[in-house]
Formats: sequence, C-alpha cells, structure tokens
Amino acid sequence: MAQQMGNQPMIVLSEESQRTSGKDAQSMNITAGKAVAESVRTTLGPKGMDKMLVDDAGSVVVTNDGVTILDEMDIEHPAANMIVEVAQTQEDEVGDGTTTAVVISGELLSKAEDLLDQDIHATILAQGYRQAAEKAKEILEEEAIDVDADDDETLENVAATAMTGKGAESAKDHLAALVRRAVQSVADEDNVDTDNIKVETVVGGSIDESELVEGVIIDKERVHDNMPKFAEDANIALLDGAIEVPETELDTEVNVSDPDQLQDFLDQEEKQLQEMVDAVADAGADVVFCQKGIDDMAQHYLAQEGILAVRRAKKSDISALARATGASIVSNVKDITEDDLGFAGSVTEKDLAGDEHIFVEEVDDARAVTMILRGGTDHVVDEVERAIEDALGVVAATLEDGKVLPGGGAPETELSLQLRDYADSVGGREQLAVESFADAIDVIPRTLAENAGLDPIDSLVELRSAHDAGDNLVGLNAYTGDVEDMSDEVVEPLRVKTQAIESATEAAVMILRIDDVIAAGDLKGGQGDDDEDAGGPGGPGGAPGGMGGGMGGMGGGMGGMM
Repeated sequence: MAQQMGNQPMIVLSEESQRTSGKDAQSMNITAGKAVAESVRTTLGPKGMDKMLVDDAGSVVVTNDGVTILDEMDIEHPAANMIVEVAQTQEDEVGDGTTTAVVISGELLSKAEDLLDQDIHATILAQGYRQAAEKAKEILEEEAIDVDADDDETLENVAATAMTGKGAESAKDHLAALVRRAVQSVADEDNVDTDNIKVETVVGGSIDESELVEGVIIDKERVHDNMPKFAEDANIALLDGAIEVPETELDTEVNVSDPDQLQDFLDQEEKQLQEMVDAVADAGADVVFCQKGIDDMAQHYLAQEGILAVRRAKKSDISALARATGASIVSNVKDITEDDLGFAGSVTEKDLAGDEHIFVEEVDDARAVTMILRGGTDHVVDEVERAIEDALGVVAATLEDGKVLPGGGAPETELSLQLRDYADSVGGREQLAVESFADAIDVIPRTLAENAGLDPIDSLVELRSAHDAGDNLVGLNAYTGDVEDMSDEVVEPLRVKTQAIESATEAAVMILRIDDVIAAGDLKGGQGDDDEDAGGPGGPGGAPGGMGGGMGGMGGGMGGMM
C-alpha cells in the first residue's frame, strides 16, 4: 500500500486528528494516570485531608471519599478516565478502598515508567504485573483472619475502619453499631443486599443522634385528613394497582339523554369504588399502601372505615414493606384476602425534618430497615451518608466472605516482603516487574505515614523489621505513630484488598499496553505544552507535516492489515 504511494506520505486521518505514538503515547498516558492518583493520595488513611469540589453551578461537595472526588472532578483525558473506572469498580464491588485502589494503580504506572526507560518491553511488564497480582491474592488469602457472622465486635471494627478519616469519625462507634445491626437484620444466610437498608438524612441535630428504625420509613403522608394518624397492631395491605375506576382502553362516548341516566352512571362508579374499599376492609386491613392513585371518593370511604392509606408509594418502598411486614403485593384490589396482609406493631405519621413521613415499626422480623442520619449542615450530612454507605458495603462483604485483614498498611507490608521473595523464583525479565510490583505496594504504608505527619522511611523500616520477625498483623497506628498489632482495632474485609489489587493491576496493564493514541480532535489535557506549539488541533504548518511523516508507518501497518 505504501509502495503504490511512491514517496508521497499517505494521509489517512483528518486534519483535526491528533496522533501520539510509541514512547510519547506511553509517557502521556502514564503521566495522566499518575496525576489522577496524586489528586486523591492525600485523602488516604485516618489522617487524610478532605477535598472541596465546586461545580459549574457553584454547588459544593466536601469529601474524603476517593470515588466521590474522582466522579466530581471533570476528568477528560481518556487514560485518566481508566483510573477513575478503577475507583468505580471498587465502589460497586466492595464500597470502600477506592483511594487505595487508585493510589496503587498510580504507583504501578510510576514504577513501570522506570522499567520502560530501561528498555523493558511493556508486554513483559504486563505479564510480570499479572503474575505478581495473582501471587498477591494468594498471599492475602493465607493471611486472612476468619470472622463469624455473630462476631459483633469485629463487624463493628470493620464498619468503624471504613468511616475513619471521613466526616462521620466523631461518632464512629455509635454509627458502627447502627451499621452492624442494620446489616445483620437484612442478611439472608451469607447473602446481604444493602438495598434493603434505606438511608434517610436529616439536617439538624448532631451526628450521634442518628438512629436505626427496625422497619421502613415512607416519605409520604396519609391521603385524607380524616384518616387516623396512628395504627397499633396493624394489618397492612400492599397494592401495586390503583383504587380507581378503570378507564376504558378505547375512545368511547356516552350519550346521556336525561339527568337520571347521568346519575345512574355516577352511582355505578361510586358503587365500584365502595366495593373496592369493602374488599380491603373485609380482608381486615388497617393500613393500605398503594403504588398508584386512590380516587377521592375511595379516600372518603377508606377514612370512614378508619383505614390509614398512602398513595403513589415508590416501588422500592412497597418491596421494602413486603420484606419488613411479610405482606404479599396484590395487583387487583378485589382479590385481596386476609392471607395477603402483613403485620406491624405500629404505623404512625410523624414529622421528620419538617416533612410528614409514615413510620412502619415493631415488625416481627425486620428484613428491611431504615437509618436516620443527622448532622449540623447539608455538607456534614452528605459526607456522613457517604461514610455510612462505605461502612454498609464492607460489613456486608465481611458477612458474605467471613474473612478480614488487619489495617494500617499491615497486609501491604507483608505483600511487598513476600513478593520480593517470590520474584527470585520468577525467571526472565518478568522478575523485575514483580519486584517493581512489590515496591509499588509499599506506597500504602508510606502514604499513611506521610498523611499522619510521620517520617515515612522510619515507619516503613519499623514495619518491615516487625514483619521480618514474623509479626504479620503489625501495622501503623496513625494516631500514635507506633507500629503495633492492628487485628483488634483496625480491620478490613479481605475483598477490599483483593479487589483493589485486581482492579489497579488491570488498569495499569491496560494503560501500559497502549503505544498509540489517535484522537479525532483535540486531546485535552494530554499533550501539555505541545498543544500550544502545535497551535491546537490542525495547527499551523509544523503539526500536519510531522503527522504526515508518522502516517507512512501507519500506512505500512494498514497495508499489512488489509
């Protein structure tokens, strides 16, 4: 293909495109990935700092949560976005450890850059990194400590560890107990669905006034003022249809020749509504939650029967009520029977933060619960909610897997030592990649020490000598600066660490294997000062000339592909 062109450079890309290849592309992507990691590094650990993020509209988020910071930052560079995905995966899979995953990813890229400069090929690096990650997961499995589902103290320590360093820290013991109770309530054997834990936030009061309602809170009020505000030992009906006269599907006209006919028509509608309400009353329901509408006339009849009714409840709320009260969800109101009803000791309309809510409490077996989080300002409440979500995720992961690791950089120190030993058994140049991986893992204890204002080198030396002596549970206490056994205080689920290493390695390997970046337009934030020299996309003379030269190689490559 290139031969047919003679000596003419073949232009394949449009003039607006930018192409960076070889070492330049790798260097650009690594720099972008490192920059993302650097942006969240100072938030790691109990003494980590917070970030204030202000968007175009001027709304402010103050947070210490890695994934929130990266989501709120307006990152456009494609390689940088790959690192953001690491945090998002970590959040989805475990709920905590997002900063850890991103920092490890950035450090793996940084160490890889040194090896690339020594002319070690990226695929060898990738292979070495993957081998090291597999070995790392094996080592972590061996180091993990078993936890029983009823080990309340460890589960609370796991929750408290996830909240440490975030806005909820001032009341972390109280909140950790709430999180543990909430997760244990909704656990089905070894499976925990945290969607069954609803979180309501209230601005006002202090964080330690937060509470757990063993039941469900619905953000609605009763549909009619004549209905009771309170129902004790209530039988509860759940409907996903409407208590209304169904409208005909077809466009129909009713010709009325005299007023009596119209009255008959209206009487018939009322009779249908009365029958629907009678069906609910005959079944013995004291409270009705309806996913769709309730006709005004039906509201009146329900109020006459002394039934508390709520309309247009969310589907998720109806599902939560079904789990909490044991009620069956009924589609056709006329089919409802006593067996379909659920039970709650108390259903009350109460004021919560200035709005009326329905509290469904005192249920036999709370399979769905609600946490009410309080805080002095919107920003405080938002950050407490983020901390609680992380804590719920890690306690759920601990219950499901039954394994934890000590915190404070203990597993990372053990990993880096054992991986260095393992590197000796790895042949070829991959050995260097495994050693670099071991060095990269050290970034976690080092950063914990830096963020706590300690000397990172002294802390690392102390940690390593303790682990060399066989004290695998020893980590860095960021509050005292001492190196001590962390297994009683600071613990994290095994899954937080294995997922962090897995995601970080995958992202780093993917970025390292890219040797050509072809952008259909301006690659923002990618080229640094080069953009200015080139005069932006499709800039003056210099840029297209260089591009044409580069295209010859690409033409040859394409010829091979065709």
